[in-house]
Amino acid sequence: MSKGKVIVFGGAGFLGSHTADALTKEGYDVTIFDLKPSKYLQESQAMIIGDIYDKQQVEDAIKGAKYVYHFAGIADIKEAQDNPVATVKANVLSTIYILEACVKHKVKRFLYASTIYVYSEHGSFYRSSKQSCELFIENYHKVHDLNYTVLRYGSLYGRRANHFNFLRNAIHQALTEGKITRKGDGKEIRDYIHVLDAARISAKVAGDIEYKDSYLMLTGNQTIKIRDLLSMIREILSNQIEIKYTPTSMEAHYEITPYSFRPRVAKKVVSEYYHDLGQGILDVIYDTYKEINKNKIKIHPDNP
Repeated sequence: MSKGKVIVFGGAGFLGSHTADALTKEGYDVTIFDLKPSKYLQESQAMIIGDIYDKQQVEDAIKGAKYVYHFAGIADIKEAQDNPVATVKANVLSTIYILEACVKHKVKRFLYASTIYVYSEHGSFYRSSKQSCELFIENYHKVHDLNYTVLRYGSLYGRRANHFNFLRNAIHQALTEGKITRKGDGKEIRDYIHVLDAARISAKVAGDIEYKDSYLMLTGNQTIKIRDLLSMIREILSNQIEIKYTPTSMEAHYEITPYSFRPRVAKKVVSEYYHDLGQGILDVIYDTYKEINKNKIKIHPDNP
């Protein structure tokens, strides 16, 4: 028996597509809403090709939905920094359209993909847009009694990663150029979470009363320095790649901790089981290798 209809805005993307799959596995009727068809669409999932700036399309999609997930918008920090007006439109205005439709159609809960950058002074206009959306979500709850769950994600990695995902790009560069270039000294610390673990938790919290009107932090169980992470990749590739560090102002990313700004406190949610970082990296290497071959890009001769 179905648990109800769920709309996943941005469901053709990295985290969105994996969460859509996890929701299907949980027994929901999943509809993906995105600008382009999802390459990962399952037979039981519906697809709406639409624009989050089109209020009528958004309303029509949400009608009859029990839960609404919002992953759409600009997620690349550099893109957001270079295009603040587009970032406000993509991340803030679109969220308002979706919130309005959720209120109109009496959605049971709105689930929003935020970021741990909301805690930070870093992240530029990307951070600002996410902080703004969180405040609007609180206001819609107070004014319209719209229930919500805000999901603040840490450093995600895994298959289907987007073009600005650091780990995916590092592996791609290692395979094609025989080196990895990293801005900074590599001493930055990150809590990596496999996208499948993040998606599974994201799907499970929808119907859980414990997480209603809550902020959740999904940052994983494996804390590691970037320098050690890159050394792990080098070892997996038989120590055949060079790792180079270049200067950076560190304006866009945090070094050790994102915590400087104080928004609403979030509960940290951890899974009872999770993907091992080393095995996860190996999977990304295989996936990236297949992508490189498919696109007929030459593998660096030093790679095994």
